[in-house]
Amino acid sequence: MLPDLAPSASGIPGLELSQLVGLMLQFLFAMLRIGAFVLSAPLFAARFVSLPVRIVISVCLTIALIGVIEIPAPGDLAALTAVPWAIRELAIGLAAGMLLQILFASAVMAGDRIANTAGLGLAAQVDPSTGAQSPVIGQFFMLFLLAIFVTEDGHLAAIRLVLESYRTLPIGAPIDGMALTRAGLDGTGTMFHDAARLMMPVVSVLLILNIVIGVITRSAPQLNIFAFGFPLTMTATLLLLFLTVTSLAPVLSDLVAQALALLAQMLGGAARG
Repeated sequence: MLPDLAPSASGIPGLELSQLVGLMLQFLFAMLRIGAFVLSAPLFAARFVSLPVRIVISVCLTIALIGVIEIPAPGDLAALTAVPWAIRELAIGLAAGMLLQILFASAVMAGDRIANTAGLGLAAQVDPSTGAQSPVIGQFFMLFLLAIFVTEDGHLAAIRLVLESYRTLPIGAPIDGMALTRAGLDGTGTMFHDAARLMMPVVSVLLILNIVIGVITRSAPQLNIFAFGFPLTMTATLLLLFLTVTSLAPVLSDLVAQALALLAQMLGGAARG
């Protein structure tokens, strides 16, 4: 807990230097979990969010925790026994952020498969979230997912789950490491499942269209497949994306709900360690 204010020689309450150092140590230790989450979670870990902004977010969220949660004494935090505690705090925050990243990657995977099936795999730009080269359709799906994530206050719900984990998983308490591993594996399976849900309406039609183009070019060899097939495939892809955008939003909204549910399940399972 926070140290009591000791009256100084002038009668004004104040803190001794040792108490101030201990308070700073408790504050930094409490910031490990939420800071690791902010540095690894979707939206917060995007390249368009600068590192100073992430640090400010972590500090502001930790200020809200001070005085509410139970923090070990500074003497315990300064001992070598606190090293495993720090590793566990970082593991919880990173696991929570990476779980959301894994599930959100299904949108990029679906966009990449659609782009490659349509022959638009070379139409790549720098992804503003990761800074890597990725097809434009994958970036569109990811930005759409982030927009739904923010619109439905998913980022606030994720932060609330991490902050509530300080009650179920106090600092220094043992955790179930297998729960973090199982959550990652379950998230990976959900990622492939949701990616298939997102891409199958478009990919299935494009597959049939490619078969039709192959039959036509086989029966009429004088037709140039690049002059005939590529414009038709690209036009069909844009038309299919336009027609399926209304059904895309509910699937992405369901993906956000699944991500938050798995995050709550992971933190609850780790608390039973």
